[in-house]
Amino acid sequence: MIQLTENDEKQLREKGISKEKVIDQVNTFKEGIPFVQLKNAAVIGNGILKFTEAEEKELIKLYDSKLEDLDILKFVPASGAASRMFKALFNFLEVYNPEEETLEAYFERTNDKDLKVFSEGLERLPFYKKVIESLQNHNGSTGKKVHRFVSELMGENALNYGFYPKGLLPFHDYKDVAATPFEEHLKEGALYASSNGKAKLHFTVSEQHEEMFKDEFTHAGPRVSKDTGLEYEIAYSFQKSSTDTLAVDMDNKPFRNDDGTVLFRPGGHGALIENLNDQDADIIFIKNIDNVAVMKDAKAVADSKKVLAGILLKVQKKAFDYAEQLDRGDLSDANISKIKAFLKEHLNVRFTKNFDSKSTLEKTGILKDKINRPIRICGMVKNEGEPGGGPFWITNAKGEVSLQIIESAQIDMENEQQENIMKNSTHFNPVDLVCGVRTYKGEKFDLLKFVDDKQGFITGKTKDGKELKALELPGLWNGAMAFWNTIFVEVPLVTFNPVKSVVDLLKDSHQA
Repeated sequence: MIQLTENDEKQLREKGISKEKVIDQVNTFKEGIPFVQLKNAAVIGNGILKFTEAEEKELIKLYDSKLEDLDILKFVPASGAASRMFKALFNFLEVYNPEEETLEAYFERTNDKDLKVFSEGLERLPFYKKVIESLQNHNGSTGKKVHRFVSELMGENALNYGFYPKGLLPFHDYKDVAATPFEEHLKEGALYASSNGKAKLHFTVSEQHEEMFKDEFTHAGPRVSKDTGLEYEIAYSFQKSSTDTLAVDMDNKPFRNDDGTVLFRPGGHGALIENLNDQDADIIFIKNIDNVAVMKDAKAVADSKKVLAGILLKVQKKAFDYAEQLDRGDLSDANISKIKAFLKEHLNVRFTKNFDSKSTLEKTGILKDKINRPIRICGMVKNEGEPGGGPFWITNAKGEVSLQIIESAQIDMENEQQENIMKNSTHFNPVDLVCGVRTYKGEKFDLLKFVDDKQGFITGKTKDGKELKALELPGLWNGAMAFWNTIFVEVPLVTFNPVKSVVDLLKDSHQA
């Protein structure tokens, strides 16, 4: 049992964290988090759907025909800072001195491929003009010019882009304006996430950046509204302090700061299930802030989103009909078989072998539990070597089989069988979700009831030179949605354009 002082309990109250939650987290550290058990990679024909062009057109038509009756929301995790994106540039400023070394010698010495691509593509960067306008001195060797450019871009007393949230950096140069991801999401929202003349978007941001986002909307909002003819309703939320997680020392005791307070750390993007749970709409699109396409690809992206939304509407209608039948009761064996088949074939629900031997009352209870869940339609792109999660069939501790998005850190790579299953994975998770979060009665599900707490992550960190263990909550589209009904669908690569490094902005998909 952990010992908490009066000051500790006061700290917990201020953060909105219960003592029980802290005890649970300590127990998680003690027990560890087991690796997931992969059963198979989800592939086309076994866990991933692929539609013909004609089928896609029908799904788009279905979605478009229902639009005016739908309450639609676009939910965008946008708290990511740009610092990681500029890692190569920070490193360059730290280790390169243009007075002592040519740029060519630096490349030969360090083999810094990112900086080489960056330096060769300067004029195609969306912020090139802005940096050049800020620079007073354009003379000198190539090394001096590049060093000066990077210093102006990153310097605290200059443009200071390393401090910016990723969502507010110039991403796409349209000659008359350099659009940020925030602006591109507004434009995208007009194409597939608007109805009745309005588009609603919700951005999860860092508290320190909220005013910057509001300022960007003041500038970009009227311009986009004029072009789209839409009214925009924008809301923001922050990761809640109540979702921070306890850090422990190597003996699994609460890690204490120098002032004696207990160290809590942000719980990762899984904490955003709380923010998502505060939203309510018929359809919620989820997409990361940095995954935006230039407008020439926007229609293809929008059509893909409409396909996913069409699938949701189609499957949800049937699920609602069956959920209502189950509530009314008095079902025949034929009806029970029909509902079970629907859950299996259309919502990828798997049943235990002894289901058929149960009583009608027991079967009805199981079917009610399985069908009364939020639904997520997840786009999956062909795996082209990007790091990140993928679609798998897994078996949990209770022996239940389900479709999940699994990260490589959750897989025991020392287990040859598990490693082979991962290697057989053909698709990658681009974070492209369309969610149905209401019951057939129109009531919103409590999304916190569908989280698998055993899908978090324990990581090693240091603070003030001391080792500690940190706990990351189950990821938003991983364990935080583990008990949702899940459908995976292949989507085209044009829908996946993340910017993880500044040099990604030089790819064709980001050249307007």
